Amino acid sequence: MAAVPLRFLLVSFFTSILGEAQYVMQDATLVHYIDRRILSIEKCNRDMADYVQEFWEFSKRMMSRLEGLNTLKAELKNDVDHLLSRVERAQRDIDYFESAKESSDACVEIDEGLVEQQLMEEEKLKKKVKLMLNASCHFMLAGIKSLKVVKKAGDPDGSWLKDPGKNDQKVYFFTGTKNKVVSEFANIRVFTESGKAQSARRVTLPFPWQGTGHAVYEGFLFYHRHGSLNELIKFDIQNQNTTDRMLLSGVGETPAYGLHPSTKIDLAVDELGLWAIYTESDTNGKLVITKINPENMTEEHTWDTPCKSQNAEAAFMMCGALYVAYNSPAGGTSRIECIYDPLQTISPHEAPQLHFPRRQTRHSLVHYNPRGKQLFAWDEGSQVIYKFLTKQKS
Repeated sequence: MAAVPLRFLLVSFFTSILGEAQYVMQDATLVHYIDRRILSIEKCNRDMADYVQEFWEFSKRMMSRLEGLNTLKAELKNDVDHLLSRVERAQRDIDYFESAKESSDACVEIDEGLVEQQLMEEEKLKKKVKLMLNASCHFMLAGIKSLKVVKKAGDPDGSWLKDPGKNDQKVYFFTGTKNKVVSEFANIRVFTESGKAQSARRVTLPFPWQGTGHAVYEGFLFYHRHGSLNELIKFDIQNQNTTDRMLLSGVGETPAYGLHPSTKIDLAVDELGLWAIYTESDTNGKLVITKINPENMTEEHTWDTPCKSQNAEAAFMMCGALYVAYNSPAGGTSRIECIYDPLQTISPHEAPQLHFPRRQTRHSLVHYNPRGKQLFAWDEGSQVIYKFLTKQKS
């Protein structure tokens, strides 16, 4: 009889062990399932992060392309406006010639009226130009007497300037033909003695510049935006923000100076204010100058000049006249061979060749500072100041 309870106890014991083992197996299966779900969720999160990163990069590329399209749209509109003005002029000429065929008497009357109208318009234009260019300066460049190498720093091409519109001694240093960081020095002594970056205030521009034809005037930096055909930026140096911009009409892909293809638009300052020097596609390689109103960034007047872009290396404005420096492609003696005065107060025989005193030069910049009456130049990485002689215009 004792064997029956023992058997019963053994059966109960083994049954309980098997039940617990079954529960353990079920728990292990559940834990394994939870681990798989966690791993799949982590993989999903990683995939989602990758998708978000790819979408962010895609949106960034699209925004960059849209910005480029906006610039191209503005440039295209400018070209279309320029073309429409030419078409209108051509249409007026065609209408005139068609009406002139109807009657010889009418032709004479129209011709006389047209000549009289043109004379009146030219007289009005001369008066307008004289009022616009009215200034207390009546001198012209007579010779370049000396030079001073202030410093040698930066790239072979660059620009360094002072603000002639303010009684300020600050020096602005632009190295290279494409950059967006300007170094501002307290004065020329600090600039000359500086060997460390701490001595300069770094000003970061919103867009990089193109070429070396920048201008600083009345506390603002004016420069050609890199990557654009003809967009000029007006930048507040103190507050470090863009205050205005404009599209300079007529500017093409041709560089302003044949020896420096990176500079498409050269901005200059003289006693009369802000100017732009460039070439147009239909001027046969001749330079064009435009007077710009720096307050509202608008064009005041444009003149075609006889000065060629070929073998030109730099130019500057002085007392309302354009002076163009030429050189040989291999480098040599820089010389001013072309002078253009919109008021025609400088006759061609009064404009002899003016040689720079240094034998071997290659200027990527020559700018006139009307306050200091000096020429600031960049000569293969050397920052140079030229002193000059003047004489009265005829």
